[in-house]
Amino acid sequence: MLPFELLLSNPLQFFRVEVALEDINDHSPVFPVERVTFDIPERSDPDSRFPLEVARDLDVGSNTVQAYSISSKNEYFTVSYGSRSNGDKYLELVLEKPLDREEQAEMGFHIIAVDGGSPPRSGTIEIYIVIRDVNDNAPIFTKERYVGKVLENMPEGSVVLTVLATDKDAGINGEISCQLSEVVGDSDSIFVIDYKTGEIKLTKPLDFEAAQSHELSVRARDGGGLSAICKVLVEVVDVNDNAPEVVVSSFSSPLPENTAPGTVVALFTVRDRDSGANGKISCGLEDQRFFSLRPAYKNYYELVTVSALDREETARYILRVTAADAGSPPLTSTQTFTVDISDVNDNAPVFNQTSYTMYVRENNVPTVFVGAVSTADADVGLNGKVSYSLAAVQAAEGPWCSCVSVNSENGHVFVLRPLDYERLRQTEVTVSASDAGSPPLRANVSVRLVVLDENDNAPLVLYPGQDSSPASSELVPVSAEAGYLITKVVAVDADSGQNSWLSYHLLRASEPGLFTVGVHSGEVRLRRPVTERDSVRQKLLVLVRDNGKPPLSATAAVSALLLKDLSDVRLPGHSSPAPEDQAGSLTTYLIIALVCVSLLFLVSTALFVARKVCKRKELKAGHVLYGADNLQSGLADGAAAGSLPRAYCYEISLTTGSGNSEFKFLKPILPSVPPQHCAVGQGPEDEQHFPCVPVSTEDTAPDNPGTLSAGHFNSLSFN
Repeated sequence: MLPFELLLSNPLQFFRVEVALEDINDHSPVFPVERVTFDIPERSDPDSRFPLEVARDLDVGSNTVQAYSISSKNEYFTVSYGSRSNGDKYLELVLEKPLDREEQAEMGFHIIAVDGGSPPRSGTIEIYIVIRDVNDNAPIFTKERYVGKVLENMPEGSVVLTVLATDKDAGINGEISCQLSEVVGDSDSIFVIDYKTGEIKLTKPLDFEAAQSHELSVRARDGGGLSAICKVLVEVVDVNDNAPEVVVSSFSSPLPENTAPGTVVALFTVRDRDSGANGKISCGLEDQRFFSLRPAYKNYYELVTVSALDREETARYILRVTAADAGSPPLTSTQTFTVDISDVNDNAPVFNQTSYTMYVRENNVPTVFVGAVSTADADVGLNGKVSYSLAAVQAAEGPWCSCVSVNSENGHVFVLRPLDYERLRQTEVTVSASDAGSPPLRANVSVRLVVLDENDNAPLVLYPGQDSSPASSELVPVSAEAGYLITKVVAVDADSGQNSWLSYHLLRASEPGLFTVGVHSGEVRLRRPVTERDSVRQKLLVLVRDNGKPPLSATAAVSALLLKDLSDVRLPGHSSPAPEDQAGSLTTYLIIALVCVSLLFLVSTALFVARKVCKRKELKAGHVLYGADNLQSGLADGAAAGSLPRAYCYEISLTTGSGNSEFKFLKPILPSVPPQHCAVGQGPEDEQHFPCVPVSTEDTAPDNPGTLSAGHFNSLSFN
């Protein structure tokens, strides 16, 4: 019988197959020895039997030995063969009639053993007969069959058993010697017999797993040539000297980390060459958190997964299966399964920060490096290879994002073009990290790019205006005390931080000791009272400087007029005669109107109406009169301060009761001042100049001759 196992994969199936081998007659009968010599006394009785060792045939059934015969006709001997009650076969040479040494001292022939095969095979043994004088008692064993048991771990030279034979003859015919006949098929002799004592000993240790029993033949021969044969059966007792064996039939590694629980990882069988309890095997697995063993068929086991696997937690499992027998002491063997877990793209990249803030100075060089984003991906191989890109943005953000680029390999962030802090102070982009898995996993992070200011903008003076239009002068009364506010220089800087911190310094002045400038406020004040030695017209140059490195600056020119009263409003070099003597004409008309009020009522009314019409035309001409701080307090203070961010036009209308007004002195000397313009806008680039339109009073004073009426004046403009 030839047993074997058949293993099919995909799906995994197991079959036990046993093949019965049918014997064919491929072996001939073989005798243990080629020649046997018998010394037969001449007076042997008929029907004397001389035992022979039967022929051995490795075939079975009908193909084994079936019959024996003598090769040639022989009148003295015949062959007897058969089986005894215990199943042992025997072969005997039978003496048919007494021998006569005088007729024939020796003879020889062959015995043929024939098997039952088709065609039959045969084997022969040569029989040599020596006829001797009378020795009519052959040796006799005490037992026909000896059985002995020996442990397989017995050392070399150990006595297995002792056979004993006796002979009733005396002398040389009674001296017995034993010989051991080897079993057919054994190439190396395991046993040896002491020919005098009959002790059978081991020449080497036995192995139960190689042979569980050994059958021997022992021949006892006396001095007269008679012999006897006995059978010796040596049974080998098993000792637990073989550890269990684990034979792997199928093993799968690496194993994907998304393998479902219950998947068969390995199929193996366990076996033990020992028998009984020594060959009874049990298997165990050291760690059963993720894997377990389950019986499959007979002594087959399956190694299966019992829970989900995670390569990022454990990339390799070393599983030790221990097989132990039930011997005493038990023997064990261990089979190690190294299960590698292959990666599955189940982890998205993770940025090492929730958001990034990077800084770049304005006016940077193109493609300047500003920082880097980095990620960690728990996967490996392509699943852990991360590439970076800018994520899609809304249309409104597109123009700002075009200045930023990210390196796809290392996440380095670059600014592609120079930036201007005054146009763009910060922008935000989204960087996407994607692995190379299938399908890829990605993550996004927000990167805020902050532009750092550089001192690249000089201060811009808003007031006083520095354009090409005629500059106005600030009016300062000579009675002003130290600390009097003359004007205020107003400037701005487009930079930020300390680059926009402005300081004001008096760079140059007609009288350096007369004025002082507030370092932080830009206010121009008198340092000391005005003296007679001071020039009426003063010019100052104020330096406006920022706090950048290096600092940038601008200058502002300020003009001031030192006046005792409003009669000093004449500007040196700029006075011009009045176009007409309007004041004198108006006074004459008023006196005549007052004297002839009753007579010339209609004339005076007509003149009054005519004057009103003329006044309207003069208002359109925009004559401006500069006033000093002794005018109406609410108006004069604002004009004297000179710190307003933009120019304003102020109008003053005098009532009929103003005969005692302090403006009377202007009557003979009032100069004609060119029309001034008001600046409208917030900066030099936005300035537009419009004439200041005066608004005249409706009041007249026809009944108060000699009094200067509001109708005689145009508006007063204070810048």
